[in-house]
Amino acid sequence: MLGSYSLKRSITAATVNSQHPQEQAAAVVEKFYLEPEEHRTRRGMWYVLLASVLWGTTGTAQAVAPEGAQPLTVGFMRLLLGTLFLIMIAARQGHLASLKHWRDWPLRTTALASIAIAAYQLFFFAAVARTGVAVGTIVGIGSTPIAAGILTYVAFRAFAGRRWFISTLLALAGCTLLIMAGGNIRVNGPGILLAMSAGFSYALYTLLTKELLERQPRGAVLSVTFFFGSMLMLPILLFGDFSWLAEPGGKLVALHLGIITVGVAYSLYAMGLSIISVAATATLTLAEPLTAGLLGIFVLGEELSGMALAGIVLLFTGLVFLVWQPSKSAATSAIRNPKSPFEKGDI
Repeated sequence: MLGSYSLKRSITAATVNSQHPQEQAAAVVEKFYLEPEEHRTRRGMWYVLLASVLWGTTGTAQAVAPEGAQPLTVGFMRLLLGTLFLIMIAARQGHLASLKHWRDWPLRTTALASIAIAAYQLFFFAAVARTGVAVGTIVGIGSTPIAAGILTYVAFRAFAGRRWFISTLLALAGCTLLIMAGGNIRVNGPGILLAMSAGFSYALYTLLTKELLERQPRGAVLSVTFFFGSMLMLPILLFGDFSWLAEPGGKLVALHLGIITVGVAYSLYAMGLSIISVAATATLTLAEPLTAGLLGIFVLGEELSGMALAGIVLLFTGLVFLVWQPSKSAATSAIRNPKSPFEKGDI
């Protein structure tokens, strides 16, 4: 079921100008509670898939960025512009009004989510510097569903489900083949550990964000966590080279990364996360390397080997297996969202 805040807001919007507010409220509640479970779950999955497809354009955008655009400064501009866009959208929708009642915010969970999203950026770019883009990206993204499954069990004492397990194995096998097909693989122990830390950080952000979405409006949750996360990365301004932004192509790349791959993508992501489980959400984000691989072939003209094709097919199969005819276990958190241990004793 959607979060209590979403239900309350929908009832308010439907009844504010209605001559029959009780009937309108009843209709809204009926829609929320009587929508078939599989339909609601599939809708949430499509939100996350669309977000992942948008994230998959990040690598292509970086590939066409002006010379001198380093991953760390590109990542910082992406996060900064995306945060500003999210704040603008949240303000327009009236979501930031909830910040006036800051005592209602679970401050510990909010702080941990902000640290997690900043840690993801730092771990990820440090991993890429040591292992290369292909290995760092796919190990980081590929370890996220595994970490999400573990965190789901620790937090809720619930197994994510057999369908999730099989689809994750298929998708991870596809990711492995995509790495092997890339050639020039650099296996660096510390780099792999950093990439896995990035995956864990992102899975933790997903779990914490889902908790926040149950209590606060979507726009406010994204704005607050990304704002404090970007503030933690401000030291990059002191030593980063941002000269690439002076070129028109640099500005276009930065705007695309900030508005499309953060602002729009994370809005879709939060919409899906408020419906489906943390584990299913994390697995569906594996559509990102699938999209990146297809764009590399059809946009950047990269060669498609037999191994890469097999990896793409396995990845696609795993995602379709999860989305098509979703099992009840994938939708468990949409029906029951137990109290997270992160909220115990929160202030």
